[in-house]
Amino acid sequence: MISGLICVVLGSALGGTARYFLSGLVARRVGETFPWGTLLVNASGAWLIGIVGALARDGASLFASSNPWLFAVTGFLGCYTTVSSFSLQTLALARDGESGRAVGYVVLSLVLSLAAVAAGFAVVTLLR
Repeated sequence: MISGLICVVLGSALGGTARYFLSGLVARRVGETFPWGTLLVNASGAWLIGIVGALARDGASLFASSNPWLFAVTGFLGCYTTVSSFSLQTLALARDGESGRAVGYVVLSLVLSLAAVAAGFAVVTLLR
């Protein structure tokens, strides 16, 4: 139990830090009028969880055991990706009279994230 908790805490610290730097980098490069940073973080996190999920299906994989899964998925990717920021940014767009952009953000986020998970699984399948 303690080792699992440590894995989640360490993964969360690294995932949160990665999200902070990547979304900040994107915001500095393209601005913050549209939440491109959160979109990139969530889509790349979906791609990574697709890879880890595909690897975990193989019982011999590192991610098939508990602590690596807790570190990578629950900790790192759980803190790296963010539904709360996505929700707040969508609401902010809608409240600012940008309803079309808000709907576009929701659709683009969902489509990219689902495609990214599928691509992650496909990468693992191709490499096997």
